[in-house]
Amino acid sequence: MILHKKEVIILEVIDKIFEILKEKNLTAKNMADSIGISNGNISDWKSGKSKPSITVLPKIADYLGVSTDYLLGRTDNPEVNK
Repeated sequence: MILHKKEVIILEVIDKIFEILKEKNLTAKNMADSIGISNGNISDWKSGKSKPSITVLPKIADYLGVSTDYLLGRTDNPEVNK
C-alpha cells in the first residue's frame, strides 16, 4: 500500500501524541476524558481506523502542554507558537 504525504503526516502526528503521552507518563484514557472524546476514538487512531480531527488537535496540544506546530512536526520546539 502506498501512502500519500498527507497520510504519512497524520501517522506521524498520531505517533507523536502517543510518544508524548508515554514521555509524560500520561494515559490516553485520561487525555480522552479531559478533552471530551471517547477512549474508542483514541484506540481507533492507534489502530489506523480513524484519525484525529483538526478541531481536536488544539485540545490535544493543550492537554500535552505542547504547541500544535510541534504536534504537526513544523518545529522541534514544543513551546513555539504555544
